[in-house]
Amino acid sequence: MNVFNVVFASNILSFDNVLWGDVYKATLETLHMTVVSTIYVFVIGLVLGILLYVTDENHAWENKFVHGALSFVVDIFRSIPFVILIVLLIPVTKVLVGTMLGPKGAIPALIISAAPFYARLVSIALNEIPVGVVEAAESMGATTLKIIWKVLIPEALPALISGITVTAIALIGATAAAGVIGSGGLGTLAYLIGYTRNKQDIVLVATVMILILVFVIQLMGDYFTKRVDKR
Repeated sequence: MNVFNVVFASNILSFDNVLWGDVYKATLETLHMTVVSTIYVFVIGLVLGILLYVTDENHAWENKFVHGALSFVVDIFRSIPFVILIVLLIPVTKVLVGTMLGPKGAIPALIISAAPFYARLVSIALNEIPVGVVEAAESMGATTLKIIWKVLIPEALPALISGITVTAIALIGATAAAGVIGSGGLGTLAYLIGYTRNKQDIVLVATVMILILVFVIQLMGDYFTKRVDKR
């Protein structure tokens, strides 16, 4: 190891540039963006996923036009890279929340990018439910809405929780990407304050904090998935 590498490593590990109050604030901002957007994504994605399922062929509300239109919209928005989407949505974001900066400005793009992704996971989870379970409920005279709330969602719950866990982790990554254009949080701390000013210790701390958040969310998701799994 040469002298430059020794000095570089010692600068990172000394954490001289790290202001822990800023790290705490950035972590809270990332948590705020992740939690708020995950709640909205869960509700919107669940509704979209259920509609994709019930309007599909051989299902209760079969409608090729509605199903095709929903599939098209879901596939379009989940295919657009997040950084491009957040720029495209700047006019919409300004109308909805009054600003494109800070955590508040990132949330609409986070929701719009992740809800279609989760909707697909919901649709896949519902399609994996044995047909006989649904047919049994239909034979007992259950309405479509009752089947949705009493059969489909309970049967698919482990997969739904697992899916929202994956989505929440993806949202943490998206908040980091949004930080590059000033949304706040650990992404802004790592890029605008750490990387652009060559303060590698800040980049390291921000990265570790993001990893901790990911591990915590994954552990929580695994725990609740096991709790509701009846198999």
